[in-house]
Amino acid sequence: MSDKSLHLADIRRDYMLAELDEQTVGDDPILFFHTWFTHAEESRISDVNAMTLATVDSRFQPHARIVLLKGLEEGGFIFYSNYESDKGRELELHPHAALLFYWHELERQVRIEGGIERVPEDVSDAYFHSRPEGSRLGAWASPQSRTIGHRDELDLNFKKYAAEFSKISIPRPPHWGGYRVTPHRIEFWQGRPSRLHDRILFTKSADGSWGKSRLAP
Repeated sequence: MSDKSLHLADIRRDYMLAELDEQTVGDDPILFFHTWFTHAEESRISDVNAMTLATVDSRFQPHARIVLLKGLEEGGFIFYSNYESDKGRELELHPHAALLFYWHELERQVRIEGGIERVPEDVSDAYFHSRPEGSRLGAWASPQSRTIGHRDELDLNFKKYAAEFSKISIPRPPHWGGYRVTPHRIEFWQGRPSRLHDRILFTKSADGSWGKSRLAP
């Protein structure tokens, strides 16, 4: 075993900040997520809305990356992306996803699993036009997930679209828009001492109601 691996094995800390019980989480996981998210915002956590998005491809190979939560509406978690990206193609094949929030400073994480669909076009339009101009141009300039020969290709594309849309409002690209993850499983994890963490799991029944259980850490 190398010195480096020995060092990694020795990295550990205990979790002491809070506890979590069934009464605290209540009966509505979406409402409790709002509570935890507000706590995270008030704690001034950097990139508080950053979440890991996990998908699978045609060979059922999993893939994960960070995206940003941009809405929580109708019980669904909304983010935006290029529909022709790797993640977009994977979601077209398998419209199911997993999300993970990790707020290190609060010793908390939230795991979300559910089906996924595109948001209506008017919702994507409204969000797109709220973005800074550079981000709107970037959505046109970047063939996301495609191989490119050099960084200059992006810069040239950006300049091309900046000139093309210099005298008009930048339209939303047809290949860009929002997704909504509608959860059927939400788990709240609170770090506790001695690795005896608190885990409260919500699962949605066929009638739309939520069941609640405690998981061993």
